[in-house]
Amino acid sequence: MAYVSRFISRSKQLQGSLVNLQQHHAIPVRAFAKEAARPTFKGDEMLKGVFTDIKNKFQAAVDILRKEKITLAPEDPAAVKHYANVMKTIRQKADMFSESQRIKYDIENETKEIPDARAYLLKLKEIRTRRGLTDELGAEAMMFEALEKVEKDIKKPLLRSDKKGMDLLVAEFEKGNKKLGIRKEDLPKYEENLELSIAKAQLDELKSDAVEAMESQKKKEEFKDEEMPDVKSLDIRNFM
Repeated sequence: MAYVSRFISRSKQLQGSLVNLQQHHAIPVRAFAKEAARPTFKGDEMLKGVFTDIKNKFQAAVDILRKEKITLAPEDPAAVKHYANVMKTIRQKADMFSESQRIKYDIENETKEIPDARAYLLKLKEIRTRRGLTDELGAEAMMFEALEKVEKDIKKPLLRSDKKGMDLLVAEFEKGNKKLGIRKEDLPKYEENLELSIAKAQLDELKSDAVEAMESQKKKEEFKDEEMPDVKSLDIRNFM
């Protein structure tokens, strides 16, 4: 079960969602002790509800992992896709965000009080960097260039409340997207690719952990004559 806990913790979506749940309720953790005739407080019931919810989400993840064979082969596209689908099922079963939904949530919550367009774009850059995302197409640079052009035209910093100015900026974004080959109808494809890249990175980390554990085990005297199995043959369901 310890291995399973570690396996699940590799999922940023799962880990982040559980932390989110705790932050959303904003209830301080109390130490529980057996006390005679201890009164029940409303806060205790709320806290109990939070932990019960987290426990149920964890159990839902474990139940799915007991049924699915995860192949630790990040170099195999089929294994990566299957792992991504398993994690997607876990998120849906436990009602948790995907990485794309997590990013959208962060953007909406962290930018709602930002008045000007430049600070907004800088916040988007901060969120992208924090989430470990790369800008391979150069879209970020394009957006700042578009902003420079619009602010030069209106001769002042662009505020998000300036509807006319923001319409000009969106128009410039659309021109830039067209040059980069970015289309709105392709967004689901981009989101799927993002989830696959995350799944590949997580599988790679899991594979490295498994190999490291086996090599450490092999150094022990009682296992020195045993041949280390192929990491692809490992089945985490045997450890649950």
